[in-house]
Parts: sequence; C-alpha cells; structure tokens
Amino acid sequence: MASHKHNQPESEMALRVKAIEQLLTEKGLVDPNGIDKLVELYETRVGPHNGARVVAKAWSDPDFRARLLENGTDAIGELGISGVQGENMVVVENTDAVHNVVVCTLCSCYPWPVLGLPPRWYKSPPYRSRVVREPRAVLDEMGCDVPARKEVRVWDSSAEIRYLVLPQRPSGTDGKSEEELANMVTRDGMIGVAEV
Repeated sequence: MASHKHNQPESEMALRVKAIEQLLTEKGLVDPNGIDKLVELYETRVGPHNGARVVAKAWSDPDFRARLLENGTDAIGELGISGVQGENMVVVENTDAVHNVVVCTLCSCYPWPVLGLPPRWYKSPPYRSRVVREPRAVLDEMGCDVPARKEVRVWDSSAEIRYLVLPQRPSGTDGKSEEELANMVTRDGMIGVAEV
C-alpha cells in the first residue's frame, strides 16, 4: 500500500504556503480556483515530459530536427507546445564534438513550456557562477563525464532567449518508438548536465 501521510503533521513549508494562500484569498488578492488551475497546468500540461517529446521527435524525424535547430520556437510549436517563458527558444545540439550546457547567470531564466519549473540547483549562485568559469568541473561534480576531446559550450539564458539542449540519441535505440525514446530523456539531459 502506498504511504499514507494523513496522520503525519504537515511540513513547515506546507503550512506556510497554506497560511499565505488563505491570507491572500481572504484579502481578495487571489482566486483559489485560479490557483487550482495553475497547479493543474504545471502538474499535467507543462514540464519536462514536453521537452522529452520534442527530443524524441527530433531523434525520429530528420526534417523536424532540422526545423528545430533552425527555429526552436516554431518547431516546438508544431507539437502544440508554447507559452510564457518559451516565446524565443533556441535548441543547441550535442554531437560527438560538442557538449552544450545551459545556465542563467542573472537569475533563473528557464524554458517553462518544455522543462517546467527550474530545479533548485539551477537557481543557486554556485551553479550560475561556476558553470561559466569551470563547466567541466561542475559537470563532473554532477556526474556528467564529458570526454576531453569534446568542446563544452555554455549558453546563458536570458529574458529574451531560452535554450534547450538536444542530447545525442543513445546508441542501440534504433527501432524504438517516439514514446519509448521520450521515456529515456531526462530534464537534466535537456539542460546539459547529464547524458541521456
């Protein structure tokens, strides 16, 4: 049976969020139905599963891959994926010669429609500052071993441009369906801090 936490006290963070939501609702500053719709949006329609669909499609369809690398925003839009923080997407491709990694040195600019909300480490000052200065060391610490023969390119997202890494298709995946391929793709692989 799945863990049942109804008898356990809620975390301090959960209680704090509830208190803030109740206060904002009582003051008429937020609509609880709007909050529910926003939560539903991020639980079901926005997130790395969208990015995984984009990557799997690019691995399976050379014409789509070409369009994706030419104009990420339009190609991603072909799959019905768009929205705030994804208006100007650039897709960079990992190859045998190049490994790409994404950061936002100013804050936490991130392509929400294809990756969801950014992970905590992506927003942390150490990641944001170090991955620019010593990307190989940061990638190594995160478990991503990039061979010395590969060039590492760091892309700095901004309010104007958001980047998505197109990982290399793993060997031995010929014949797999797009759905099977999408299940292999990870959020970290699309940021460039992990191999797929």
